[in-house]
Amino acid sequence: MFGMSKRVAPLGACLAWLLLIISPLAAAPEVTGVRIGEHVAMTRFVVDLTEAVKYRIFVLPDPYRVVVDLPNLRWRLAPVRGQQGGGLIQRFRYGLYQPGTSRLVLDVGAPVEIHRAFVLPPQGKFAYRFVIDLKRTSRAKFLAAAEMSRRMARQPRPPPRPQAPAKRKNGPPVIVIDPGHGGVDPGTISTRGLFEKDVVLAVGLALRRRLAATGRYKVVMTRTEDRFLRLKGRVKVARRAGADLFVSIHADAVAQRSVRGATVYTLSEQASDREAEALAAKENKSDVIAGVDLERHGDDVANILIDLAQRDSMNRSARFAEMLLPALAKRVGLRTKPHRSAGFRILKAPDVPAVLIEMGYLSNPNDERLLTSRDGQAQMARAIAEAIDRYIKTIQSTRR
Repeated sequence: MFGMSKRVAPLGACLAWLLLIISPLAAAPEVTGVRIGEHVAMTRFVVDLTEAVKYRIFVLPDPYRVVVDLPNLRWRLAPVRGQQGGGLIQRFRYGLYQPGTSRLVLDVGAPVEIHRAFVLPPQGKFAYRFVIDLKRTSRAKFLAAAEMSRRMARQPRPPPRPQAPAKRKNGPPVIVIDPGHGGVDPGTISTRGLFEKDVVLAVGLALRRRLAATGRYKVVMTRTEDRFLRLKGRVKVARRAGADLFVSIHADAVAQRSVRGATVYTLSEQASDREAEALAAKENKSDVIAGVDLERHGDDVANILIDLAQRDSMNRSARFAEMLLPALAKRVGLRTKPHRSAGFRILKAPDVPAVLIEMGYLSNPNDERLLTSRDGQAQMARAIAEAIDRYIKTIQSTRR
């Protein structure tokens, strides 16, 4: 449906894609505010904008989500705003989804219909406003709307070619650094409103600088800016680069604020404990948080724990983890039982040794101060770099 319609038909034949066409503008529009209005039979979500924008809106099930794709926007909102919901909306997330596209994801607690979606022109003290009105509906109607969204978005694609890992050539070892989350997926949000995605990116960039300064490594980043990247895409980066080591960096939060210290995770078919299993389930949901339609990729996603034929890679991952622990203990401190394992999808490349580092807990005031300070980030990068040096030297010595 096109144009600045003030009313859009209820979910049905024209639910899935609503577009407002405008002339391209040089500067990115800004989001200056967000409001949620609770009414008797409806929840209204309002986005304040400096300009009119085109948008695409659709729904995704399990969990129930309303997803809005917008052009690249500058979000001038307080970080904690995304944790505050109301009415049918439990919470919302926003950020860069892919180059040129911002994504807004509304987590809803029950099936909803998009009763109306429209843009209001400036009036009085208000600039442009993008409005979404949500009403309750049945699960059957919600699923029908989601299926229609998929059909309208689906385009013929050539069958994917099997991707073989890059052949390792003579040259420096390849280290892939993966700052977790990004863009529309903020990760954990600390009590001070700091995003995990920003903290881990800062540490990742510091680690890259330290490794590059040695001249001994080829360093590849999965992301160098605040953008969303699917878990599958992160693994592809490592395999295409022919990585000798993949290091995914995170910073978690737990209900007990007293818990602190770094933890290193490796891949296994059986989780080492319930907490590791719960964390793996949480991290594996990054694509869901960003509003990715997992049903369109069922075969890949359903087989989270694929056939782990390359046991050598798992052994090397564990070897690096054991070298990393003393380096972290010396620089930043460890949590009790610091080496754990579970079915992390981000670690599933069978031919690349990989670890996931939870650098600490943003829910703990001491860890939060450490991980958000330049000195603390430098110490973390130094600890990881020291362990990488030791691991690579050990691997190289065994190859001679």
